[in-house]
Amino acid sequence: MIEETKRVAVQNIILENRKSLTVSGVKDVDSFDDRSVAMETNLGMLTVKGVDLHINQFNTDTGELSLEGTVDSLVYSEQEKRSASSFFTKLFK
Repeated sequence: MIEETKRVAVQNIILENRKSLTVSGVKDVDSFDDRSVAMETNLGMLTVKGVDLHINQFNTDTGELSLEGTVDSLVYSEQEKRSASSFFTKLFK
């Protein structure tokens, strides 16, 4: 019998004093400005909102992103690919 091993997506978020944020498991940065950073992660879309946000580093090899500024919120949402798939699945059910 062949066993399937499921790969678990690991993500760490470190927020220090609402001023410094480090996120692992980042695949891509979709958009950014001084008030919002939207990124695709292993666990879905993550949007960081705040004031004077600046991306210090994004390492595409390790998937680690660090930013500074005043962080007001972190919000996850499903990835667009999954949402579109779910929509069509429900539509043609």
